[in-house]
Amino acid sequence: MPDSAEQLQRIYLAGFEIQQFERFPGAVGVVREGAIAMLQATPNGLQLIGTPGWRMGEALGVLVEKDGRKVFQAKTEIVDATPDKLDVLERFKTDLHKLLSGRA
Repeated sequence: MPDSAEQLQRIYLAGFEIQQFERFPGAVGVVREGAIAMLQATPNGLQLIGTPGWRMGEALGVLVEKDGRKVFQAKTEIVDATPDKLDVLERFKTDLHKLLSGRA
C-alpha cells in the first residue's frame, strides 16, 4: 500500500511544486509548468481528484471544447489550450501517474 508522505516526496523531488489551496482544504495541489492536479490522501495512498488541468489563479481550468476549439475553462475565465500547453499537460499527467504508482 503506497505511503502518502513517500508519494509526496517523490512528486516534489521530480520537480512538482506542492501547494495548499484555501478553496480545497482537504486536498493538496501539485503544479508544474502551469499544469495542476488536486490530490487527496486515502487509505490506498494519494489519489487524483478529478482530472488534471491548467492553473488559472486559485482555480483549476478544465480542458473543454468551446466553439470548435480546445480551451481551459474555470467558471467564466477561458485560456486557449495551445499545442504547447497541451504537451505540458500530457507530460504532467504521464509523470504524475508514474510517480503515484511508484513506477518513476
